[in-house]
Amino acid sequence: MRAHIPLLGQLRDYDGDRLKGDLTAGLTVGVMLIPQGMAYALIAGLPPIYGLYASLMPLIVYAFLGTSRQLAVGPVAMVSLLVAAGVGPIAAGPEEYIALTLLLTLMVGLIQFILGMARFGFLVNFLSHPVLAGFTSAAALIIGFSQLNHLLGISIDRSHFVHDIIASAAAQAGTIHLPTLLIGLASIAALVLVRRWRRSFPGALLVVGAATLVTAVWGLETMGVRVVGTVPEGLPGFIVPSVSLEHVLALLPTALVISLVGFMESIAVAKVYASRGRYRLDANQELIGLGLANVVGAFFRAYPTTGGFSRTAVNAEAGAQTNAAAVVSAAIIALTLLVLTPLFYYLPNAVLAAIVMVAVSGLFDWKEMAFLWKVDRRDLTLLLITFAATLALGIEQGILVGVVASLVSVVHQSVRPHTAVMGRLPGTMTYRNVDRHPEALVTSGTVILRMDASYYFANTDYLKERLGEIARPDHDVKALVIDAYPVNTIDSTAAHALRESLLELRRRGVGVYFAGVKGPVFDVLERAGIADLIGREHFFYEVHEAVEAADTFFDSSSDQPQQKEEPTHVE
Repeated sequence: MRAHIPLLGQLRDYDGDRLKGDLTAGLTVGVMLIPQGMAYALIAGLPPIYGLYASLMPLIVYAFLGTSRQLAVGPVAMVSLLVAAGVGPIAAGPEEYIALTLLLTLMVGLIQFILGMARFGFLVNFLSHPVLAGFTSAAALIIGFSQLNHLLGISIDRSHFVHDIIASAAAQAGTIHLPTLLIGLASIAALVLVRRWRRSFPGALLVVGAATLVTAVWGLETMGVRVVGTVPEGLPGFIVPSVSLEHVLALLPTALVISLVGFMESIAVAKVYASRGRYRLDANQELIGLGLANVVGAFFRAYPTTGGFSRTAVNAEAGAQTNAAAVVSAAIIALTLLVLTPLFYYLPNAVLAAIVMVAVSGLFDWKEMAFLWKVDRRDLTLLLITFAATLALGIEQGILVGVVASLVSVVHQSVRPHTAVMGRLPGTMTYRNVDRHPEALVTSGTVILRMDASYYFANTDYLKERLGEIARPDHDVKALVIDAYPVNTIDSTAAHALRESLLELRRRGVGVYFAGVKGPVFDVLERAGIADLIGREHFFYEVHEAVEAADTFFDSSSDQPQQKEEPTHVE
């Protein structure tokens, strides 16, 4: 049972200290979820109450099935944006919008569950960190600007293009509602100050309470400040999502993106705290837990959920020891739905917009951009391509462009891998790249080549190209030593190409020697006839041995090699 319900294993040695930590963390995150969930529902284009619905059943299901002890599951800004981007264009009205959102939740859950059962957790590796950082940075801007209508008290047509939102807001600059703007700016300032003072303090709830009280006492609603209004009381009722083939096909791309992006966001933060807590995290079980959380949530009016960065950090800092903390958080949400929803009537929309803006400000990953500028310009290019594509083309198209660009980059690196001409470091038997070590000694007439990749069909042309460059007649090369230490495999296409190149080298009078050939690679060379072609005595364990053999076999006073029989040296 513990293998299928990880919570049972977590509770095996449960004691008072763990209970205290879980209660404190559960209360803290539960209180934090109330305003945050309502704010994120607005991003998704849903009534605020759906943010609380999404914070109830998914938390309970994940608590039993998830392997991360600190991960705080619930609505997150990025997934909320993806929901709006996928459902908005095909929904005919508010009722259909909600129905399609519940269908989307069910689809996301089923996809994640199936991937987990099939042990396909590795698929998330196709979303490289630069691609995800570029996507989240662009999404942060889109989410932030999407709240301008609530912050400014004006009407802006829904759009996922920042330039459209800015243009629409600028055109209505003269109609900005000043009281709404002041409430929003004051809320942002208060949230930032509280976060800097103590991150785990429920500043959002404090701001919500203060703004609601001020709005109700001063009658700001009558002055044009837009409020949440009537919030339905009670727990979410059971509902069967409406399923049609037409809608399933229309929502499938969005469901796939949310499934992978949501899991990526969840597993990234879960790994951090699993490492700190020194416990095992099962990626496939995480997919199953998140998947079933969404499947069950779909029947109780929840929109897609996943683990969130900020809430997980707060959960850990507050002392969460097991997933029981999530059950406590769900109990807080249930109590709110049963008793406290009437208190949110006078909550200004501008406050929810402020909560969203402050929350997503940390998603703009400028630190990663600065890091990649120093460390890896290729990855920085991938980040910027994804960032620009997401802003210019849209949410789903942007991440698709990023994935394709990263795959193209991998293929390019694989097709033209790093190669090095090597020389011996003075006073040693160590050989290094002459471009990085100008002091390395090069033997006249002997070239040492290393290609840092296995030989396979995609890089055979490049391998032939490099061998042809080195053995050009005007280079006066008598011997070529191939350092094969980096070569783990060689396929039939590469074996054919290598044989052709070696025949050409032999016609030019160039002897070929191999160093560090691994056993499985030598087996292929042997079956392809290459070992017999160049002579089994031309295989050595070390590069230095091969170089010495080449110097001995090719005496400068002789045009022909002086062969001698030696045993084959293969790793």
